[in-house]
Amino acid sequence: MKQRIKNIFSGILTAGLINVFIGLFYWVVVGGIPYQDAPLNLQINYTVNMRVGDTLFFMGAVLCFIGILGKIMLYFFRRKSASKESLV
Repeated sequence: MKQRIKNIFSGILTAGLINVFIGLFYWVVVGGIPYQDAPLNLQINYTVNMRVGDTLFFMGAVLCFIGILGKIMLYFFRRKSASKESLV
């Protein structure tokens, strides 16, 4: 059971890292540097791509935080249960 929970948190952490990198890709490559005095449709395109990048990056950061927090909690719970077993 503990291994399954550990795998779940590892998957969440991996998904978060993938989302962070995809968000960075959208920021740098797809969004890029905006044109100076661009027409309205290019400004809208740029804004949409930057918002997609922002959302992906933020969700990836949240998933990474949840994955890291879960792994830390598992570490402390495992350490705490191991110390209880050694006392018995």
